[in-house]
Amino acid sequence: MPHLAVNDIHANYGALAVLHGIGFEVDRGEVVSLVGPSGSGKSTVLRALVGLTLVTGGSVEVDGTRIDYAAPRAVKAARDRMAIVFQQYNLFQNMNVLRNVTLAPTKVKGRKRAEVEAEAMELLKLVGMEHKAQAYPDELSGGQQQRVAIARALALKPEILLLDEVTSALDPELVNEVLDAIRRLAGEGMTMLLVSHEMSFVREVSSKVVFMDAGRVVEAGPPDAIFDAPSSERARDFFGKVLR
Repeated sequence: MPHLAVNDIHANYGALAVLHGIGFEVDRGEVVSLVGPSGSGKSTVLRALVGLTLVTGGSVEVDGTRIDYAAPRAVKAARDRMAIVFQQYNLFQNMNVLRNVTLAPTKVKGRKRAEVEAEAMELLKLVGMEHKAQAYPDELSGGQQQRVAIARALALKPEILLLDEVTSALDPELVNEVLDAIRRLAGEGMTMLLVSHEMSFVREVSSKVVFMDAGRVVEAGPPDAIFDAPSSERARDFFGKVLR
């Protein structure tokens, strides 16, 4: 049984249909990457999984349990199991790094602060930011802030981490800081679904690559197959341009 099963999902923005029958599976401990041209619906898939974009058809299952996106309690339960990190880090500027990471587990989950802080320090160490625990966001680079945002998401103990173009807003020299943090998470066995335009990184870290275009899955498979021998003309055209 897959850890996450996305079955023929559809989604709209208002009257505009943006996802047209998306389907793929993610096994526990896998890193699955969604790639494709801008506007292909990759980020919308992540938003739909956590209920930020309405799923109008199809189904999503976690460990065989279907998520009822019409039920607020079910959406909350899904967000307990999946955490999303966006392009913009959105840290609280009036709180230091440690407080940013511990706020949700203490205030939302009601957990003891000392216990949460000990776990937060371990998470900050995992993303290489333990030495900045007392710093404030305006004292950090963009890459450092994004690594804190990843630690903040992990503090909620998700089973699946969703990463939405987490390096796209960064200066080129800061990208590797964040990619190294994701590599460490992959090494720890974290199940991840990521959207990225960093093709060399996608090839390195992914168990499976899903190529999307115009709100549809065109093809999916192991990285070497998708990058070196795509079966569809659309994928051959895309990778021929981006890997040139």
